[in-house]
Amino acid sequence: MEVNYCDVCKKPIENPMPTRSIFRVADIDICEPCKDDLELAIKYTVRGKQPFDYSWYDELSLKILKDGIQKGRINLKR
Repeated sequence: MEVNYCDVCKKPIENPMPTRSIFRVADIDICEPCKDDLELAIKYTVRGKQPFDYSWYDELSLKILKDGIQKGRINLKR
């Protein structure tokens, strides 16, 4: 049995299955609940920014993830 840990919330992920129970974003392993939180946090910013560009999208994703690693969770801003 293999166990990995989420880099954000530090919870164990038993028997990780890539793209199902563990996700890798720029060398950061995140669990499914943290990925859902990341997508929600990004969603509010993406709706307000025009035009869409992958450069600021990637920077925003990494910024939210790095803040989440420091705080132990991803903050959802509404």
